[in-house]
Formats: sequence, C-alpha cells, structure tokens
Amino acid sequence: MHKPIIGITMGDGAGVGPEIIMKALGDEEIYASCRPFVIGDTAILERAGQVVGSTLRLHSIASLEEAKFEHGVVECLDLKLLPADLPYGQVSAAAGHAAFMYLQTAIELANRGEIDAICTAPLNKEALHKGGHVYPGHTEILAELTGTTDYSMMLSAPNLKVIHVTTHVGILDAVRMINPERVYRVIQLAHETLQKAGCASPRIAVCGINPHAGENGLFGYGEEEEKVIPAVQRAQAEGIQVVGPLPADTLFYRTRRGDFDIVVAMYHDQGHAPVKVLGLEAGVNITVGLPIIRTSVDHGTAFDIAGKGIADDQSIKEALRQAIELAPRR
Repeated sequence: MHKPIIGITMGDGAGVGPEIIMKALGDEEIYASCRPFVIGDTAILERAGQVVGSTLRLHSIASLEEAKFEHGVVECLDLKLLPADLPYGQVSAAAGHAAFMYLQTAIELANRGEIDAICTAPLNKEALHKGGHVYPGHTEILAELTGTTDYSMMLSAPNLKVIHVTTHVGILDAVRMINPERVYRVIQLAHETLQKAGCASPRIAVCGINPHAGENGLFGYGEEEEKVIPAVQRAQAEGIQVVGPLPADTLFYRTRRGDFDIVVAMYHDQGHAPVKVLGLEAGVNITVGLPIIRTSVDHGTAFDIAGKGIADDQSIKEALRQAIELAPRR
C-alpha cells in the first residue's frame, strides 16, 4: 500500500495548532495510511505534548532522510524559530513570521516532489501581518508561492461541499469582483475536483448574489443576469451538470439532503456560515487549483483556549484524511 508523505505545518505557535497536532498524531490509524511529519519547532511541540498529556516522543530532524515515520514518535523538521516559552494566546510577530516560514518550507518540499501533500494548522492573520507577511491567509500565500492565479477555496463537511467565487474581501468588493469568467472557472474547478475524487458526473448548484437569487430583478441591480447566468449557461453547454443561480437560503439545506454534490458560493460568509454551523470540528479547508495538494482545519488559532489542552483534534484528523485521499500516487 502506498503511504503518502504528508507535511503538517505547525501554524501559529501561540495558538492551538501544536496541541491538536500532538493529539492527532497519537492516532495509530494515521500512520497506517500515511507518513506524517511536522514542519515547525520541536520545543513548541514538546510543550504542547505536555499540555495535552501526550506520551509521544519528539524527533528533531534536519531533512526527511532522517525520518522513520513510526507511530509513537513525532518527526519534526525543526526550523528553530520560536522560544520554548512563547506566550500562549497572544499575537506575536515572531509567531506570525514562523508560521509563514513553516508554510514556505512545506511548499518548497512539495514543489521538489519530496512530499505528497500539505496539511496546515491554523495561523493568525494579525500575527502574520506583524511578522512582515501581508496576506489575507494561507490560500493566498500558497497561490503566490506556487505561481497559481486560478484557484479557489473549497470547504468540505459531512454531506456538504462548498467552493467559493470570492473569499477574503469585503462584501462590496466581492460583488464587484464577481464576473462570468470567474464564476465559470469556479464551476469548472468544482467539476474537475469532484471527478478526480471519484464522482463521475458532479451535480453542481450555484448560489445567487442577492436574496432569492434576485427574484427576476426584484432584488439588486441585475447582478444574477449579468454575472452568474452567462457562466452557468456556458458550463451547461459544455456538458457540466450545473444549475443556478438559486436562492442561498434554501440551497445548502437541499445540498445536505442530497440534491447536489457541491455548492458554488459567491462570497466568504455565504459559503462559510453553513459549513461552520455543522461544527468547527467537522470542516476541512481545501485549496483547489494548486499544483500541490493542500488541506487545512476549518477553524482558527483559538487563542482563548490555547495552552489549556482542550482543543478538539477532529478537524485536523479529517484534514489529514482528505490529504491522504487526494495525494497523488507515486
């Protein structure tokens, strides 16, 4: 059985990332299906292990050739960027810079073909900016460092998958940025991604921008007719099984019921809110359109509970499972 090599980035060391990583890597089933290692700081992981009561040992490595990938030992590609006593739950320029460097290192390894997928623990955007890296989040860093201009964020939860036309921009900017070419391309990305995952003919539903999808011009200024309908019609003409624009207030319910395989959301909160109602531990963030596989937890650094050992590791376990499933076979 092929076991892909998965690089797990530690995220912000002041948040819950190190804790959920140490919890998740205690699960022997993960080692049965992949070869995981952490890109981060061994000292921070050791502290997190103590916080969560882990019996795992840490093995600091300088290259993957040193890794043995055995359950019971956490391999850490140690960048030695943070002090062992980094305060929990505080925005830190050092932690923000370190989180960027972990991700950059993972991307370099993936670009060289040394690892099969990346799974990311959460970073803090304010810390990232204070550390000198002004990006909206992981997705935009990954896109820039891989030279990708055509990508989208997909959220996956039980019985609900959502892909986004726009993400980390204000609502007024989002409406301005939506155009038929972008909507069409996101429909294409949804179709291609689900086909690769084994769904031969994905059923795709596209959200409207306005309440009731504009209700034939009653709401808004014709955004659906101008920005969405041409894209849907173009995709339909190519044989893609897609419908829309449909009212967002009922579409997510219909999708969970089984009417559709994926929803195309127009903006961040339209797509994120329904997934997060299902539970932060249930969702996985997947960047679609990159030349490398990247999955992530669908929650933040949770500074309010960092250092308490109570953070739930279910989302990062699910992110690892998705990375294993999507990783290319060598």
